Amino acid sequence: MTSTVDVYYDPYDAAIDADPHPVWKRLRDEAPVYYNERHDFWAVSRYDDVLNALLDWETFSSARGIVVEMIDTNPDAVLLDDIPGMLPMMIMMDPPRHDRLRKLVSRAFTPRRVAALEARMREMCAEFLDPHVGGEPFDIMEECAAKVPGMVIGAIMGVPEPDQNELRIWIDAMMRWDPDGTDTFKAESVGKLWKYMQDLVAERRDHPRDDMISDLHAARIADADGGGDTQLTFDEVFGFTQLLIAAGNETTARLLGWTAVLLARHPDQRRILLDDPSVVPNAVEELLRYESPSPIQGRYVTRDVEVAGTTIPAGSRLAILNASGNRDERHFDDPDRFDVRRQIDRHLAFGYGVHFCLGAALARLEGRVVLEEMLARFPDWQVDESSIELVHTSTVRGPHTLQFAP
Repeated sequence: MTSTVDVYYDPYDAAIDADPHPVWKRLRDEAPVYYNERHDFWAVSRYDDVLNALLDWETFSSARGIVVEMIDTNPDAVLLDDIPGMLPMMIMMDPPRHDRLRKLVSRAFTPRRVAALEARMREMCAEFLDPHVGGEPFDIMEECAAKVPGMVIGAIMGVPEPDQNELRIWIDAMMRWDPDGTDTFKAESVGKLWKYMQDLVAERRDHPRDDMISDLHAARIADADGGGDTQLTFDEVFGFTQLLIAAGNETTARLLGWTAVLLARHPDQRRILLDDPSVVPNAVEELLRYESPSPIQGRYVTRDVEVAGTTIPAGSRLAILNASGNRDERHFDDPDRFDVRRQIDRHLAFGYGVHFCLGAALARLEGRVVLEEMLARFPDWQVDESSIELVHTSTVRGPHTLQFAP
């Protein structure tokens, strides 16, 4: 069944994006393989179809981009990795090139390095939240939720502490939706961020320290043919740092924003966490399932493929609606119920397969720590629903501003 039924989904429509779940449910029920003629893309929305698409990288390729609007459907188009001057990013590659980079990057993105940041996260929470205890309502996104992830990413990479918040501001501006190219602050921020990170990557190449960028320069892995070992090029290290500061900052900030919103809307669930803090890690998984910060993944379809009885033709753009899959009643019982004790076998918020989010452990740690620190200071809170402004991007969904009342 395709979109001949009377249902319309548009990821660029702010009214739909404000609450896409009713539309996604209609897609799952009435048009599980949907075609949007206006923007020329297909979409899959059911859990099993989303999971299969994420796993099948040969049919659903990332090599032409992972954002629907950037995917070039011209069969003769040059792949992103082959465009002169284009930074190599493993998230926009397919195996085997992807696998080589991921193995090397994984050597630097270690559990030890991630776990060592917990104390720094708690220091940040104390610095940002303590002044508001017993105080007036404040924008928790600006004061905490958007600060922590960007500054943590900066700390991992070796950005000096005084520069970490400035870096976060540039990243936030870079991710804003600007279809007309008229956002001058975004353009300026992108240029500043690019220059700053390029200089930092060069400095760490010449003068290594105990940080991820230095580790990336040093990482080596044996070649498959046994002819020596491989290390990352300068551009590959630079490309990964650009990817990490964008993806790791923006999505986790929205997770923290949804944490404030959903636990205000469901005080009974917040009470469970206050009474039994051991439930907090599972609550983070339910937050990720219920309002996935990265709800859409773009892919290029390399061959004709049948999904749910409909053929998606080769050369198409595909929107993989993983956030819709996370609300699919075919997989989750009563999926629209927010339940911090829910037993979750597998959600799709971090993707799946070869492109499973490399920073998932870090995002989970940040989600747990910030939630614990919020509960410790604010056992009861409300949010001003009228103050919630969502970010305007086609790939990330969550609060940009949010008035939090302790």
